[in-house]
Amino acid sequence: MKDKQDKRTKEVVNLTGVPETMLWTLHNRAAEARRPDGFLRDPDCVRIYDAIDYDYTRSFGKPDTSHPLRSRMFDDVVKPWIAAHPGGAVVELAAGLETQFQRVDDGHVRWYCVDLPEALAVRERFIPSSERCKYIPKSVLDFSWMDDVDGSQGVFVTAQGLFMYFEEEDVRRLVVAIAERFPGVELMFDTIPTWFANKTMKGYDKTEHYRSPPMPWGVSRDDLEPLLSKWSPRIESVQPQNYGIVPRGLSGVVLKVFSITPGLRNFTPVIVHVKTKAVTA
Repeated sequence: MKDKQDKRTKEVVNLTGVPETMLWTLHNRAAEARRPDGFLRDPDCVRIYDAIDYDYTRSFGKPDTSHPLRSRMFDDVVKPWIAAHPGGAVVELAAGLETQFQRVDDGHVRWYCVDLPEALAVRERFIPSSERCKYIPKSVLDFSWMDDVDGSQGVFVTAQGLFMYFEEEDVRRLVVAIAERFPGVELMFDTIPTWFANKTMKGYDKTEHYRSPPMPWGVSRDDLEPLLSKWSPRIESVQPQNYGIVPRGLSGVVLKVFSITPGLRNFTPVIVHVKTKAVTA
């Protein structure tokens, strides 16, 4: 009887395509956040996970540490930036159900969540917007979202699990537009290697019940700095980071070995921290 009651009180979420991937990342983050020895403390993630009526394991299989590790690495860069820029603006592209604002909020940061209207409608049900955490229901490729951001105290733009779903030209246009609109902006995003992008374009089945959306843009770690520098003269530095905390299990050991071995590291996902020039010479 209790199980039936619990199921009736849960919220049904209907998402497809790229927006549905917000449930994939939620699945992995919640599993890590539940662990007493977990490296990501995220009670709001667990709360949201438990509130949604969705068969996560059927779609995404056994949880892994990829997404919580990514979130932790973003936190480790964004949090000190917030401390150094009181009242600064953090723009979270493709926010989905990510709860970074709740994890790093210092009581002063101004936060902007940019995502598709259907994605933010789901987010609003579980994480209501507020005066310091505003929602902008637009595609990130509709650059008018920048008009809603107050960048007077500095801007940091994050994009977790987003750029790989775009064609390279769209990524280039977005990065250039951000750098030109917000001088001195810092940008953090993650990439996948070319071989994995090619795999998804042929059809990547996470489980027999879930096929990942195609991910057209893949790039090797060694190609990132010359590529982004070619895109814009405003790019000051490009700092690629391989996943630093060793994920658990054999797959984690393999990933760690690949990440620290020249040549092999081009076959792993990368997190990129970009700094831009405050003024153009």
